[in-house]
Amino acid sequence: MQPHPTPPSLPEAFGRDLVGFLSLERLERDLFRGWCHDGAPLRAFGGQVAGQALTAAGQTVATGFLVHSLHGYFLRAGDTRSPIVYQVERLRDGRSYVSRRVTAIQGGEAIFSLSASFKVPEATDTAGDRHIAMPRVTPPEDLPDAFASLCGGLPTHPDVSDFNRALSVRFVPPTASTPEGGTEQTLWVKSADPLPDDPMLHACGLAYASDLLLAPSAALHREPPWVLRSEPSTVFLTSLDHAIWFHRPFRADDWLLVVHRSPTAGDGRGLAFGDFWSRDGRLVASVVQETVLRSARPSPS
Repeated sequence: MQPHPTPPSLPEAFGRDLVGFLSLERLERDLFRGWCHDGAPLRAFGGQVAGQALTAAGQTVATGFLVHSLHGYFLRAGDTRSPIVYQVERLRDGRSYVSRRVTAIQGGEAIFSLSASFKVPEATDTAGDRHIAMPRVTPPEDLPDAFASLCGGLPTHPDVSDFNRALSVRFVPPTASTPEGGTEQTLWVKSADPLPDDPMLHACGLAYASDLLLAPSAALHREPPWVLRSEPSTVFLTSLDHAIWFHRPFRADDWLLVVHRSPTAGDGRGLAFGDFWSRDGRLVASVVQETVLRSARPSPS
């Protein structure tokens, strides 16, 4: 399919890159509007909706507070032919922690709900800082571009040009055995272009990237992720909820190593976890997502 055209009313400043995909128009003090590109044909990409909702929340928080967690529920599919309005509720403004709730609304109905918490950074001595070690894997410079073979577009899955504009992705070949009954995949990801020095923007960029290939990791026992296959999918996937914890400062325009693992699938659902490490080996974020996981319905002949 062809890339979905930029809506005529979309402000020119939005652009067609990661910064543009996360940009919003402020309508009132706590009301924002944005546009989303396709994740599936005419269905908004969930990572962009979550990233824009976090952007809206961040616009209402005082300087000095950094996001440390978010929890979101995908309620309805977003339509890429219409704008999405983000309404922010200021739940709490404390001296150390700030809480916000964001409702994404389209056509008068809520399509996504986000709770986000922000905090003032605290110093941690060396003895008190710990995290699991980053796996030793092939560096991204020695791996092929995951989108390279798909940028021409394939009729069997959504157009990838918007993802390719926003992100660079490299899959790491499997090097270790996966626990019985589980699935796992490892990849490198970063913004396709340099980003401004704004921690909030980098957090929103990670939120965007965190939804791109997490759900497919729950279906690896059935098929490879969509960027590694050319045949139609045998499963139906759609995100139910999404949570991120931000542990340490990072840049989304530097390579981040991501390990996805799924310990369970059943009852029409799959659960997936993701760990993000910076290039220097610091664990910077953790992600959890539950997704609908069913056999795909046959296409009508």
